[in-house]
Amino acid sequence: MKAVGYTKSLPINDPNSLQDVELPVPVAQGRDLLVRVSAIGVNPVDFKVRQRAEAEAGEVKVLGWDAVGEVVATGEGVSLFKPGDRVYYAGDVTRQGSNAEYQTVDERIVGRKPETLSDAEAAALPLTTITAWEMLFDHLGIEQQPPGTDTQTDNVILVIGAAGGVGSILIQLAKKLTGVTVVATASRPESRQWVESLGADFVVNHREPLQPQIQQLVSEGKIGQITHVASLNATDQYFDDYVAVLRPFGKIAMIDDADSLDVMKIKPKSLSLHIEFMFARSMHGADDMQVQHDLLETVAGLVEAGYIRTTAGKNLGVINADNLRTAHTELEAGTAVGKIVLEGFE
Repeated sequence: MKAVGYTKSLPINDPNSLQDVELPVPVAQGRDLLVRVSAIGVNPVDFKVRQRAEAEAGEVKVLGWDAVGEVVATGEGVSLFKPGDRVYYAGDVTRQGSNAEYQTVDERIVGRKPETLSDAEAAALPLTTITAWEMLFDHLGIEQQPPGTDTQTDNVILVIGAAGGVGSILIQLAKKLTGVTVVATASRPESRQWVESLGADFVVNHREPLQPQIQQLVSEGKIGQITHVASLNATDQYFDDYVAVLRPFGKIAMIDDADSLDVMKIKPKSLSLHIEFMFARSMHGADDMQVQHDLLETVAGLVEAGYIRTTAGKNLGVINADNLRTAHTELEAGTAVGKIVLEGFE
């Protein structure tokens, strides 16, 4: 099968950083599905793994943790899917990824693809959707409402890095399934327009001091005090701002890899800090792995009902090494708006 992989961790401008390769088709066993991949999404985890984890000796490492495809075979323990089903999923960071024509994946972290989206549009969603859902509901503990309820609460969430992949779906989930007010950060006109189109109530510029902008919104009566923070990047840079703007007993959830944080700064306000890692369940074989299947099924229904839209921002074309190097370059630069997707093999 065709695949894109690497053997050594190299800078993305090195042509060997990602290479077109031929690999054997994997075999589905146990609760695994064998999926013929038709479209993929690209995430920051892809370039982080590429930079930090070389392939085992004599092996090729395949990245990719967002995919849409067709189930072509199943292991003997599979009960949720059958050959012919169209699926979407993020997969397991400890296994070979989706930058390949075929991939095996545990059925408990797979959902049925939303029928109203194209393959590429659907491929933008799984990893970021699981991340955003777990942040909002598992870590931050924000109460869900039935979609379309529109009952406003006094919760105000500050979303840092809101125009990226996780922010793009988190804003939608927050606005459609909770009563929170969303304050999103964006600096460029195109990213500001993007987050507003997704439902952000207010937008502040993360390239300017945050505290005065938040304090102005509060003093003008436009928002109450910040109750929750979704920190999607640069947590160490903005940590003092979070402590300053959050009300007592507020909550911070982060997904990035901060070099260092003085967590005792949160004690005077009795704040709480949560770290979201959506691969935790699959990596450790958690007893409740199947909640991610349920989550993806729920979101597929929300998409089909018109509550949630794709977060695909750019389609770079077919799945090959050249196009994936372009995707990694954009993600490493931090300039992507929405999700980068690719579709099909030459």
